[in-house]
Amino acid sequence: MLGPLDRWPRSTRVLSSLAIVAIVGAVDYLTGHELLFSPFYLLAVALAAWTVGRGFAVVIALLSVAAWLAGDVATGAKYPDPVVPAWNAGIILAFYVVVIVLIVRLRELNRTLEGRVRTRTVALTEEMAERERLEREVLDVGERERRRIGRDLHDSLGQMLTGTALAGQVLQEKLSARGVPEARDATRIVELVGEAIELTRSFSRGLDPVEIEGGGLGQGLRELAAKTSRLSPTRCEYHEVSPVVVGDSVTATHLYRIAQEAITNALRHGRAGVVGILLDGSRGRVRLTVHDDGVGIAVEGVRGQGMGLRIMAHRALIMGGTFEVRSEPGGGTTLVCEVPNT
Repeated sequence: MLGPLDRWPRSTRVLSSLAIVAIVGAVDYLTGHELLFSPFYLLAVALAAWTVGRGFAVVIALLSVAAWLAGDVATGAKYPDPVVPAWNAGIILAFYVVVIVLIVRLRELNRTLEGRVRTRTVALTEEMAERERLEREVLDVGERERRRIGRDLHDSLGQMLTGTALAGQVLQEKLSARGVPEARDATRIVELVGEAIELTRSFSRGLDPVEIEGGGLGQGLRELAAKTSRLSPTRCEYHEVSPVVVGDSVTATHLYRIAQEAITNALRHGRAGVVGILLDGSRGRVRLTVHDDGVGIAVEGVRGQGMGLRIMAHRALIMGGTFEVRSEPGGGTTLVCEVPNT
């Protein structure tokens, strides 16, 4: 990451270092040789070493020593021997050079660290993107396998049970024609097979819901609400603010599963009497809201203690959306999932 000084043009950094030498030299001259101002030249030396480089910093150090020595001489400083000012200038210059070496080394370490941080950040970003891609693929594979099993139940087992029911019905008619008492048992077998067919269809529909791609998501949620009202004492209602067309079938499937899990939680844990499903597709986003009038949800549940809540939140994250579930002050729970409609 670049600091504020690094964003300056190189010419500005060079001129700034020279200006500091000139200003400190002027103040040094005006205050006389009795006051020591050589440490203040370190501002220019440090600036040059950090922002320009080692060579220019040495030049600034030489100029600083020359400005300090010239100022002292110009203000009347007397030396008993020419070796004294030369020794003092050499000591100060050596001190400046040590500071330059330390600052340049620190700058190199800082740049190395910044490079490592950038490299690690890029690698971490790519790793997170790959992980999200794999997680989404795992969920997609799971959904495809679930739908395949649902279709197999409907097409294979459902047809076999239908054939069995027809054969049983034929047997029942033959037994009835002969007037044997076993005809009643055959009738009961046909009824049981019919119940098994309905149960298989129910399982199949749960694993492979109605075609929810495109505008079918609303129809799928409507049928889910009707099924919930039919099979439980809870009244489930579906409302659509505007016709919603979901362009991505994976997104539509995840939204359907989130609504399905939310209804299950409302029935199993919330003891709700009424559950409302609201779908809104305005502003280029799909917003799914599920509200119930049950007992609400505990705070630890909101924080993700329940597996169902974690799965729903994860589905929303995979879709690049937001997920929120809260307990209402007047009772009940509201779940909101909003995802982009691509």
